[in-house]
Amino acid sequence: MSLAVGAVSSSNNMVDEKREEGENSNVAVGAAEPANLQEEQRTSRYVTVSETDEEDDDDREQDIQLGPQYTLKEQIEKDKDDESLRKWKEQLLGSVDFDNIGETLEPEVRILSLSIVAPGRNDIVLAVPEDGKPAGNWFTLKEGSKYSLKFTFEVSNNIVSGLKYTNTVWKAGIKVDSAKQMLGTFSPQPEPYIHEMPEETTPSGMFARGSYSARTKFLDDDNKCYLEINYSFDIRKEWAAV
Repeated sequence: MSLAVGAVSSSNNMVDEKREEGENSNVAVGAAEPANLQEEQRTSRYVTVSETDEEDDDDREQDIQLGPQYTLKEQIEKDKDDESLRKWKEQLLGSVDFDNIGETLEPEVRILSLSIVAPGRNDIVLAVPEDGKPAGNWFTLKEGSKYSLKFTFEVSNNIVSGLKYTNTVWKAGIKVDSAKQMLGTFSPQPEPYIHEMPEETTPSGMFARGSYSARTKFLDDDNKCYLEINYSFDIRKEWAAV
């Protein structure tokens, strides 16, 4: 139950890994990572999740030793005489304007909008608060209804590797859901990316209805957090009046 739309550095060792492996990459820019990463640490509905489990996941991520970072200009210049590697870089980087990206190592991800998409209804577009704390109840979901989350975001400066979405939900102070989803690896481009999550169904019944608190983050494989939002939302018998 990713009941939240909510709160989103990157290592650029992909080229070095590519060279060491000596094989073609199947990673598509803006595409999701392999299926076995897509619902990492997903928990069942309304099963209390241990805080220790979440902390252990963070510890394992921090233990990963990442290679050196390179600017995009350095990336394209490295091994430029290797034809297969050059083509792979061009596929990954797409139509990057190298004259306007500068020499910045760190990528930048800016979340432009968060939306709840439900069949037969207009999208619920949520404004991203500057302080990461929406005032009052951020949104209301109808019990037993299908919905998906849609993120629109920009990537600039450099490639962001392993961008992921994490979400934790509490009810009456008890954690009832925890989710982590890999979004993918993205190169900088003028146009924003749009990523829609898999469809989900809200729980239903007397015990499902009520108020919840949640925390959502967008991080990369360096564990750099681009956006964190802490908020509250409701599950009711009906959608909120528009």
